[in-house]
Amino acid sequence: MMFWYGAHWMWWQASLMWVGMIAFWGLLIWGIYALISTAMRRPGDQPGGQQHGGDARRILDQRLARGEIDAEEYRHLRDLIGSEQSGRPVSSGTNS
Repeated sequence: MMFWYGAHWMWWQASLMWVGMIAFWGLLIWGIYALISTAMRRPGDQPGGQQHGGDARRILDQRLARGEIDAEEYRHLRDLIGSEQSGRPVSSGTNS
């Protein structure tokens, strides 16, 4: 019995070689892209482009909805969160 008579490649051997090569190069390119994008990310960035203030605002909204804080305290904390995001100093509300 001669399985490799004529030394010709079977169709499944050639297709398996192509699939393996495409998978290898795809994984290699994806890995390089992941390394570069991770290295270029700024420290304050979060995936999806959402900043920390969005989470704080959401938690503040939930506390107001549960009744843990009143409307006046909610407005004060919301202004405090907004001023931290914009980078301007927070005023205490009193004139000195």
